[in-house]
Amino acid sequence: MKKIICKVEYDTEAAELVKKNAVGAFGDPAGYEESLYKTADGKFFLYVNGGEESIYPTENIKRMSAAKAEEWLASVNA
Repeated sequence: MKKIICKVEYDTEAAELVKKNAVGAFGDPAGYEESLYKTADGKFFLYVNGGEESIYPTENIKRMSAAKAEEWLASVNA
């Protein structure tokens, strides 16, 4: 997926996958996936997608600061 945020393109195909977090089983309407990516120039973003009843009912990309990315990683690894 590609998305432009504040004139910066974030692309899951071109960035490095750092960590993926899946909640629920495949096909679960409340399940979702979060994937943290890092671009070649060091920017972080979270790709999210989930079932119709999840917190991410539509596919999206959210940019993140390095500090927020570290917080997210710590919460997933806890």
